Amino acid sequence: MTRLQVSDMLAGDADVIGSPFRPLSAGRYGRQVLRVVISRRWLTMLAIAALFAVACVFLGRWQWHRHEAKVARAERIDGHYSASPVPLSRALPRPGATMPQALEWTSVTATGRYAAQHLMLVRNRPNNAVFGYEVVVPLELADGKSLLVDRGWIPNGRTAAEPSRTPATPAGDVTVTGWLRLGEPSLGRHMSNGQLASINLAEAQAQTGTPLYGAYLIRRAEAGPPGEHIEYPQALEKPDTDLGPHLAYALQWWLAAPVGFVLVMAGVRREHLERDDLPPVPGQPAAPARAPKVKKIRIWDEEDE
Repeated sequence: MTRLQVSDMLAGDADVIGSPFRPLSAGRYGRQVLRVVISRRWLTMLAIAALFAVACVFLGRWQWHRHEAKVARAERIDGHYSASPVPLSRALPRPGATMPQALEWTSVTATGRYAAQHLMLVRNRPNNAVFGYEVVVPLELADGKSLLVDRGWIPNGRTAAEPSRTPATPAGDVTVTGWLRLGEPSLGRHMSNGQLASINLAEAQAQTGTPLYGAYLIRRAEAGPPGEHIEYPQALEKPDTDLGPHLAYALQWWLAAPVGFVLVMAGVRREHLERDDLPPVPGQPAAPARAPKVKKIRIWDEEDE
């Protein structure tokens, strides 16, 4: 066989073998893929992917807002917790006014007399991972209003009706230093026996019958007359300023938003490659048929034959 004959044979075989794998034009490929996409099944999948993306965006925004709230709270605590105390009148100039949230955790001092007859216990309060009661007592001030003071924490008793021993409330004039907090939401539970479900100022005022300031005070220190011994409940633990995982969750939700579209397009492409019965596009030459796959013969198959 001459060299010319061999080269002609190889060239011809190359044309036969390579013809099924010639790339389609971009326009033809796009039209064929579009014919798959506009089927009812894949349009439904696209709608589901769109709903999933919208849900991911909103869930990411929800986590982002929680992260922002955590950051703002941490900044308030870090900015006020260790600061020097100021007089109560500077932080709350009007007794009946509600304290702005930006002033929460402001360190203040107030002088007055405890209304020990109106002592109340707030139930189910954790302190260092142990549940008990927080002891709150109105501090009667010179302006006729009272400031609710959270003196600290005591452990649970044998029953809810019989709490553990409560330290004695100081008598006479006392100067209290502590941090201002906004009142808590009501839990909608009617408490009796001088107990509260939460530090809700309206409910505390209803029990005591005494007008209260629009914030309460967490005790840091108390000073009475010289030589007076003051018995304290356990101090509350320092507030947690950890930001939590909300920022990471927000990023994860946002990164997951396009996943549905990626999966749909991958499925469309796979179906396009697997379909051999696509009708030809009018005005365009039909795509060449794919060459049948040649079964590989393994060594042990030859031995069996």
